[in-house]
Amino acid sequence: MPISITLALIAVSLILALFVGLREGLSRTREGKMLAFVALFILPVVSVWGGFEQHLDRATSTQFCLSCHVMEDFGKSLHYDDKSYIPAAHFQNNRVPREHACYTCHTDYAMFGGIKAKFNGMHHIYVQYFGDVPKPADIKLYKPFPNETCLHCHLGSRKFEEVNGHHKTADMLEKVKASKLSCTSSGCHDTIHAVGDLKDAKFWTEPKETEAK
Repeated sequence: MPISITLALIAVSLILALFVGLREGLSRTREGKMLAFVALFILPVVSVWGGFEQHLDRATSTQFCLSCHVMEDFGKSLHYDDKSYIPAAHFQNNRVPREHACYTCHTDYAMFGGIKAKFNGMHHIYVQYFGDVPKPADIKLYKPFPNETCLHCHLGSRKFEEVNGHHKTADMLEKVKASKLSCTSSGCHDTIHAVGDLKDAKFWTEPKETEAK
């Protein structure tokens, strides 16, 4: 729901609530009770849901993910001028939408995952405001990165199926598909964010969008 509609619903809810409250005896009639029900229940619920939907969508944005100071280095790592860094290569080549790059690859993480992941997300909030925030280089995933996330896009593509690196052994590709061999295991795609490399790295500059004439 667009934010303009959400704000309009909130405004209408307030106006109707005031109208119902100031018109003495209005709620005694059948029509008045219906109006009061809409003003005090239906519209507020729809407005709250619209606001929640807006915030949930914003929470999937790259900008939101990088808004915490400790995440800034991970954002910088998306601009490594080196295609061996997997997140950078995906970000720079639009293999993932740049506006939702973090969410695309970590869609099962924190508030977007299962119950345990949601509790971990609450723990993140606690640490952010009341705990000791770790250094970027010390941040680790709670569990190994799932092959399913990679295969969601790459499975079945000709490049993925035929690239020589996926056939170092006869059963290598089948092990990857069955999650018996991690895509990020040593010797494979094991160069991820590597925020410890930032100091000596070369960076790619994201081109500005061409303004319409």
